[in-house]
Amino acid sequence: MRRSASAALKTWIAVSNPVAPTALLACPVSVAGKARGFHSSGADGTGFENLRNHPEIEFATLTDIGCQRQRNEDSSAYWLPDAFDELECKGSLAIIADGMGGYEGGQEASHIAVQTVCDTFAKDAGTPQSLLVSGMKAAHERIREYARQHPKLFGMGTTCTAVCVAQAYLYFAHIGDSRLYLVRRGNISRLTRDHSYVARLIESGLLSTSEAEAHPQRHILTAALGVGDDPNPDTPLQPLPLQNGDTLLLCTDGLWGLVSDEELLKSVRGHLPADACHELVHLAKHRGAPDNVTLQLLRFRGNGAAATGEASTAF
Repeated sequence: MRRSASAALKTWIAVSNPVAPTALLACPVSVAGKARGFHSSGADGTGFENLRNHPEIEFATLTDIGCQRQRNEDSSAYWLPDAFDELECKGSLAIIADGMGGYEGGQEASHIAVQTVCDTFAKDAGTPQSLLVSGMKAAHERIREYARQHPKLFGMGTTCTAVCVAQAYLYFAHIGDSRLYLVRRGNISRLTRDHSYVARLIESGLLSTSEAEAHPQRHILTAALGVGDDPNPDTPLQPLPLQNGDTLLLCTDGLWGLVSDEELLKSVRGHLPADACHELVHLAKHRGAPDNVTLQLLRFRGNGAAATGEASTAF
């Protein structure tokens, strides 16, 4: 949960589980079967559905309501097309969103964002990067329209961080303060920047990173879907070539706000994706987890990945 500033698809299956406060989905490299999607959202936890994984990606995700919230306002999804030629063109999509707005606004906003971006990938034509951006812009308008139809949800909005892996290249789009990290050869790099008030203060040299951790306005966003004018998501200057063994980590601030980059790196490097998800959520809850906690891990095992090189600058 943040503070403020469609029909179902056959390849994207939404499942809810109001009983369990934590839900895990893990896909080993060679799981067979029909391509399906994953969505997590709910008042008391999430749901999950098994799916065929991308043949070059090992995927796992975990979400938890945390220790203080009454509902889970995070949403997430993993989407694959049915047809192989479409997989070659569009790749696989992973997305997380962290809603804001109180009452049911945050939960609805994050759900709409995730569904809309998946909807765009499933129905529209275009490059992976163009689909990410157009999907987020469409989500922005859908959230605003939903708020107009439900005045009590005025101010609802959501962060959104989405990645697409296609033919050994990474594409992404981002707005808000959920994060995307790249773990490569013993190093962790953050590929996104936070759209928040304290991030602006840090960038301006008016606040240190340590001071930001306790700043009373650290949760205020400067950009989000559903809030303000037409959004302008951050995107990379060019697709990032992936290397064999690279791991992508998407997470909401419920995780990175309590777990340092060094701890994220240690867990991702030392465990299989599913085990790392469990360890990191456990660590956040051990430290009080005042917010919902959601993360996704995608480990790239592509034969066509480059053998050498370091992560390039995203912006």
